[in-house]
Amino acid sequence: MKRDTAPIAITLGDPAGIGPEIIARAFRDAPDITRGCFVAGDADIVRGAAQALAAPGSLALPVALVEAPADVAGVPPRCIPVLQAASPPPLPIAIGRISAAAGRIAGDCVVWAARAALRGELAAMVTAPLHKEALAAAGFDFPGHTELLQAEAAAHLGLPLAELPVRMMLANDELRTVLVSIHMSLRDAIEAVTVDSVLQTLRIAHRALAAVLGRVPKIGVAGLNPHAGEGGLFGSEEREIIAPAIAAARAEGIDANGPHAPDTVFMRARAGEFDVVIAMYHDQGLIPVKYLGVEKGVNVTLGLPLVRTSPDHGTAFDIAGRGLADASSLIEAIRMARALALRGA
Repeated sequence: MKRDTAPIAITLGDPAGIGPEIIARAFRDAPDITRGCFVAGDADIVRGAAQALAAPGSLALPVALVEAPADVAGVPPRCIPVLQAASPPPLPIAIGRISAAAGRIAGDCVVWAARAALRGELAAMVTAPLHKEALAAAGFDFPGHTELLQAEAAAHLGLPLAELPVRMMLANDELRTVLVSIHMSLRDAIEAVTVDSVLQTLRIAHRALAAVLGRVPKIGVAGLNPHAGEGGLFGSEEREIIAPAIAAARAEGIDANGPHAPDTVFMRARAGEFDVVIAMYHDQGLIPVKYLGVEKGVNVTLGLPLVRTSPDHGTAFDIAGRGLADASSLIEAIRMARALALRGA
């Protein structure tokens, strides 16, 4: 099956959070966007989420069980196709609470979808939010989706992790940012800023954005220190690490520019000067994008041999099960996953 015509799997996320709810809401409210998608999850959990969203006196969107991704084409409209990708929990999952049982379901669904995508059975996978503590409690030794997917892809390809570098890109209608490091302490993130890691990030971002845009992307690079080091007064990383990486990238034909002051480079990108900003660590890049609105933000993992997107928010345990969760970011993630699959990114 060609990747651009195969179905898209939406993983359940942590069943104690808003994942099942936003999935059910997306299928109910955006049938055109969710057509050709199915849930890699648990049928009873999805059925319960759909019933919780149904207005009094109205029928919930029905769940249609499928045994394989190819079966999705035969599911009638106004149904939620679900493939049982995890063992049903022995006891009901407590909404809004961290548990190993919920983490196990969330992790198993991601592993199932990753392996199906790597086998070529999916056009893309879209991951609903999981909870990192619950994932760890279930025995998954990964800080999040990105690292778990990297490990699955590397194992599939027979490569060590170091030979399959991946990066996180967060994007909305106004701004894109790609991170040099992801889930680690700030102290460790600073140590992770090396010539090799910055150059690797530039290469990955260039390759991915060129596929999306159909042209050479304009890449702005943030500095690490205030004012991008102010000529060495506030730190030497810009002069000794980031600038040499940019020079090496430019020698390869990559349109990289910087390092620029981190407090202004995102405004310049938003104004159209750059297509994407390379941020040196997690919060430096994610705060500007999330400030513009998580309802339109999409997380994309770059460097994988599969398309993976995710909504730009977490499990929201505080509102889970109350019918308040907004599915907009999930819908945008599905839309972007389909576009990336069609472009072969």
